[in-house]
Amino acid sequence: MKSTMFMEPGKVAIENIDRPTIQAPDDVILHVVRTCVCGSDLWAYRGLEDKPHHSENGGHEALGIVEAVGDKITTVKPGDFVIAPFTHGCGHCAACRAGFDGDCQSHTDNFSHGVQAEYVRFEHGEWALVKVPGQPVDYSEAMLDSLLTLADVMATGYHAARVANVQAGDTVVVVGDGAVGLCGVIAAQMRGAKRIIALSRHEDRQQLATEFGATDIVASRGDEAVSEVLALTNGAGADAVLECVGTELSNETAMQVCRPGGIVGRVGLPHEPKMDMSSSFYNNRIIAGGPASVTTYDKSVLLKAVLDGQIHPGRVFTKRFGLDEIDAGYQAMTNREAIKSLIVVD
Repeated sequence: MKSTMFMEPGKVAIENIDRPTIQAPDDVILHVVRTCVCGSDLWAYRGLEDKPHHSENGGHEALGIVEAVGDKITTVKPGDFVIAPFTHGCGHCAACRAGFDGDCQSHTDNFSHGVQAEYVRFEHGEWALVKVPGQPVDYSEAMLDSLLTLADVMATGYHAARVANVQAGDTVVVVGDGAVGLCGVIAAQMRGAKRIIALSRHEDRQQLATEFGATDIVASRGDEAVSEVLALTNGAGADAVLECVGTELSNETAMQVCRPGGIVGRVGLPHEPKMDMSSSFYNNRIIAGGPASVTTYDKSVLLKAVLDGQIHPGRVFTKRFGLDEIDAGYQAMTNREAIKSLIVVD
């Protein structure tokens, strides 16, 4: 089968490797229909984190058809159409029962990898996979795009809003205008925010953020952005801040625009060695966040919202590529020619 390999910084390539097989009783083999490139995949591609040359690539978001199941799988069967989350929760440990399946306590291998391929072995698939009614041919391309976001970015944006406890009538700041930040705008609106201030320096992302529900756009960074947000909120700051980048600057900004007693929901994958926590102490700011509870959110609210046409997160995919063109998909995101690159496998 075809699978994406990380060759070196700035290059991924397709190679033929053996198809995955059932190795554990709770394994599920999926025939991938759609996958994509995540912003977190770009860290190694840009040479910003160490990754062995000529190694399995990271990709972790997919829609697929169940090909085979292990002996302990009872929830899906061959032929089912499923969302494959980047997390592999069990549904019954303390973390999963509390709605934090991104931190499932039943196993250590909780995250997907290597799904930019024709087939993938999805581990611990009994509860984590999310069944979609019908088959891919029953849906428009736009609907398939939105379903694919439920493997990660829409659920991650929703996680930021949930842990920040966004309530009806809140003022919310979204730090980051990538796919996760844009989905955070959707999530804030879903949860009833009356004002959503999106930090974005790119016109195409500003427009999409506005269409998703942002009421204000701040195009500045750093201290200037903080000043503009405080001016928009009469000096008070936001009730909730969704930090969707993961850098030191984005976290500093998030902390500074949050009002005393407000909550910063962090879902940006951290890539900085430290974070100054003193300001949160002196202002009683609450910090929460981590890996998204993908299966929990999909099953409880997000899948229905997509199928009912209430939200359209698939619009974050602004360029499409075939699997053989995946390096071009990475380049498009690296060069900011695409917000998120969709990869059509089958």
